Amino acid sequence: MGRRAELAAQTRRRLLQASVDLHSERLMADISLDDVAARAGVSVQTLLRHFGSRAALVEESIAFARAAVVEERRATPGDVPGALRVLVDHYEARGDTVLLMLAQESAEPFVRRLTDQGRAVHRSWVHEVFAPQLQDAGSADDAEVLADLLVIATDVFTWRLLRRDRGLSRSLTESRMLRLVEAVLETPAAATRERTA
Repeated sequence: MGRRAELAAQTRRRLLQASVDLHSERLMADISLDDVAARAGVSVQTLLRHFGSRAALVEESIAFARAAVVEERRATPGDVPGALRVLVDHYEARGDTVLLMLAQESAEPFVRRLTDQGRAVHRSWVHEVFAPQLQDAGSADDAEVLADLLVIATDVFTWRLLRRDRGLSRSLTESRMLRLVEAVLETPAAATRERTA
C-alpha cells in the first residue's frame, strides 16, 4: 500500500510540474488537459482521477509553483550580494515565464491570481531578505518607503530592462541590480520621505 501511495504521489507531482512547465512555454488558452497529460506521460483520465477538473489542477498548480518559487528565492537576511545572486538566478530560470504571465493577466483571471500572488511573494521576500536594513530605516513609514524602493530595484522588470532589453550578460545584470539596491540602501531616510502638499 505504501508503494502504491508513493507512485500516486509521483504521478501527481509529474502532472503539476507538467502544468507549470507548459504555462511557462505557452499562453494559457493554448494549453489543454491533453497537453498536460501527455507531458506527464499519463492519460487524461489519470489526470482527472488525481484532480477532478481543470480548475482543481490549476489551483494546485498555483500552490505548487508558489512553493517552488519561495524555495528558489531563499536567501540569508542581510546578505545583500547573496540575495541578489539568488534573485538573478531565479530570474534567469523563470523571468521569461513571469513576463509571459504578466502579459496575460488582464485577459485570464487565473493568471491574474497567479501574478498577484507573485507580487505578494516578491514583497514578502524583500521584507525578509532586507529585514535588518528595514529595521534600521527609522520609522515604520520610512521602512515602508524603503521596502517600496527595494521592490522596484529587484523587480522582474528591472531584470528585463537590463538582461533582455539592453542585452547585458547575467553577471552585468546582477552587478547593476546590486548597485541599484546599494544606492537605495545608502540613501538617508530623510531623502526618501514623501513630500505632502
